[in-house]
Amino acid sequence: LQQNDIVPFDCVDTVRELFVPDHKIAELREEAETLPQLEITKLDTQWIQVLSEGWATPLRGFMRENEYLQTLHFNNIKSVDGSSNQSVPILLPISTEDKDRLKEEKSVALRYNGKIVAVVREPETFEMRKEERCARQWGMVHKEHPYQQLVFEAGDWCLGGDLEVLERIKWGDGLDQYRLTPNELRAEFKKRKADAVFAFQLRNPIHNGHALLMSDTRRRLIERGYSNPVLLLHPLGGFTKNDDVPLNVRIEQHHAVMKEGVLDPDSTVMAIFPSPMMYAGPTEVQWHAKARIAAGATYYIVGRDPAGMKHPGHGNDIYEHTHGRKVLTMAPGLGQLTIIPFVVAAYDKTKSQMAFYDASRHEDFLFISGSKMRALARDGEEPPVGFMAPSAWEIMSSFYKNKKMQS
Repeated sequence: LQQNDIVPFDCVDTVRELFVPDHKIAELREEAETLPQLEITKLDTQWIQVLSEGWATPLRGFMRENEYLQTLHFNNIKSVDGSSNQSVPILLPISTEDKDRLKEEKSVALRYNGKIVAVVREPETFEMRKEERCARQWGMVHKEHPYQQLVFEAGDWCLGGDLEVLERIKWGDGLDQYRLTPNELRAEFKKRKADAVFAFQLRNPIHNGHALLMSDTRRRLIERGYSNPVLLLHPLGGFTKNDDVPLNVRIEQHHAVMKEGVLDPDSTVMAIFPSPMMYAGPTEVQWHAKARIAAGATYYIVGRDPAGMKHPGHGNDIYEHTHGRKVLTMAPGLGQLTIIPFVVAAYDKTKSQMAFYDASRHEDFLFISGSKMRALARDGEEPPVGFMAPSAWEIMSSFYKNKKMQS
């Protein structure tokens, strides 16, 4: 009934996935071998994982032109279930040659690393004006921006259509057990009898200031009357820029934080969010929040300058650091999610620990930026006691020292 749109998916506690039923896999695999094929990239495959697992519900595949235009101009798409916030395009770029080759086809098989992973049904092709997309999605155009670089290197056309995905995307990197789908996360929260789920996304290592915010959020939810709020610790696992800490190092570091009890393992679910990072600031943070609704989150912690970065040209922040938080509180289609703003934490020299910043005692606080943290790690220096769990810092320090030696 759900698959045929007789019962809307938002009436039940599941998310629409795009996987082929087990009993049809062999049949589809056999058919796919006879179809025209398109070799796709790792980035394309990451987006297939996002789509197939239901993070971008109600999308049923790579965006068609009307969905792309709604996203680009309205940050919203219409569906049979109403309208849904969708602030970032999810596109399959193709070359002019492939556009000409595939434009009359009724089905196209998608192949990654020599293996067919999905079939696109009733495909359509349309032009992607790259500068227009970048200007609207990022508010700036610069070919050295890490994700825009990928946009400009890709084809000038897009292939949209409904996806039939043969099986779960697996990366074989030792981390697949953390890549829980929205439906698996919902089941886990139900198993834990969570009466509130608060999500925290990060693409950086956890320091004790982050942990303070997460622990304080749980305390405040209990004060509101919840008995078992559960934290979804949800590091981003898709494409990131070259100077970000690799996923495997971050996962190891997050484990160390929990092992030392800085975060409570009993009230924390750590999983990997498969989306690529676009570094599109307030536009992208809406996508990050919307996807956590699919996983069952009811509260979302938003940080300082979420999804932001330094401008690749002049070096200043691209986005004003409070705009992501402000946009989330006003964004259409996210009303069922309560936004928890990031409270500034800094190192309190009088207590030798991370604490919420008190402007009346400004001289007592030390602000340790991400660049300062990386410099300390590279140089083999120690941060102040209480800044980060010691074993977690050791993981960070070893990574940066090894990176420095290799360079």
